[in-house]
Amino acid sequence: MSLDLFELLAGVVSLAALLAYLNHRLLGLPTTIGVMIIGLGCSLALVALDALGFGIGREAAAVVQQLEFGETLMHGLLSFLLFAGALHVNLDDLLRQRWVIGTLATFGVLLSTALVGWLTWGLLGLLGLELPFLYCLLFGALIAPTDPIAVLALLKTLGAPKHLETQITGESLFNDGVGVVVFTVLLSIVVGGHEPSAAHIALLFVEEAVGGILLGLAGGGLAYWLLKGVDDYQLEVLITLALVMGGYALAGALHLSGPLAMVVAGLLIGNQGRMLAMSARTREHLDTFWELVDEILNVVLFLLIGLELLVLERSGSYLLAALLVIPLVLLARLLSVGLPLQVLRRVTAAPRGTTRVLTWAGLRGGISVALALSIPPGPQRDLILGMTYCVVVFSIVVQGLTVAPLMRRLGLAPARSPATGAGDRH
Repeated sequence: MSLDLFELLAGVVSLAALLAYLNHRLLGLPTTIGVMIIGLGCSLALVALDALGFGIGREAAAVVQQLEFGETLMHGLLSFLLFAGALHVNLDDLLRQRWVIGTLATFGVLLSTALVGWLTWGLLGLLGLELPFLYCLLFGALIAPTDPIAVLALLKTLGAPKHLETQITGESLFNDGVGVVVFTVLLSIVVGGHEPSAAHIALLFVEEAVGGILLGLAGGGLAYWLLKGVDDYQLEVLITLALVMGGYALAGALHLSGPLAMVVAGLLIGNQGRMLAMSARTREHLDTFWELVDEILNVVLFLLIGLELLVLERSGSYLLAALLVIPLVLLARLLSVGLPLQVLRRVTAAPRGTTRVLTWAGLRGGISVALALSIPPGPQRDLILGMTYCVVVFSIVVQGLTVAPLMRRLGLAPARSPATGAGDRH
């Protein structure tokens, strides 16, 4: 069954609204997690019906494939969600934690990539599954960075101390840029069959990461100048919308990091722009608009993650590997956070339990799934996609729902924190 773009969008938004309502009435979970869980349940039910010979699952899978999850996220939802998330981050707090954030977003990602790749290669060998070491490293690169969308949703009502919240937020906003560059380099080796030179890797990093940051500064600076010259909240909201859509499209055309550009632009507008270029009325309307965009698109994204189960390769050996790789990814996260923090003890003191919280709050999300989908079709991609999906679902559902109790037990959150997970303000 082939649907046009409007029919697809109408179906997704309508289903997201229905599942959000059911979650509100029946489950009472944070909206994004509740929608994803119900979406997973619907997917499993369709798979079961398909196994019984009804054929409904195959038709639903065909519709989900038309949504093109990777393209929808990386070239659609991501720009809005990252800008909306960065818009409310305090730049002064971010700068005070720059050593921790910078180290975790660079060295931490590289270390996690290597550890996950090596551990996964050993595990799959024991299970009798063949996956070349480079593909294992590719999996390590796409699963190493924490997903800023999932993490920001988690932090909305977590009640974490300011320094810890800033560390988690800052790392998640910037480490995906490094992770994408590492993933791109490894993918070029896998596809091209040749190892790029150090100069090529350095050029790629400068082009993607540094270029994205400079574009974000330029676009944010232009928007700031325009905002400062008017006092009309409708026009000012439109300017920020143009910054996000036009800036992200331009980053793609110039082969720069669109995510980093949106983070930098959001930080600039949310700090300098908010203080010096907006009236109180504009700030109120701007915040309301982007909070609504953030909430609605987060629900849609987590619904799509739940429905993606329909198009995964399902086999017993793949499922076993996907389940066993979850503790390996957590171990790699623990080491890639704990070792840098141990080194940085002389620069910044970390309260007891910080390593455990940063490890457990390091959620993976839609970006990892989208990167896995960008791998050329084949059995290697099917296996990597299955492992990625299981890690993402586990991190969002299990880690997302239990990180607040963990923080309360460690004394790093209020005794009666209103949050039990990610993505709900109510």
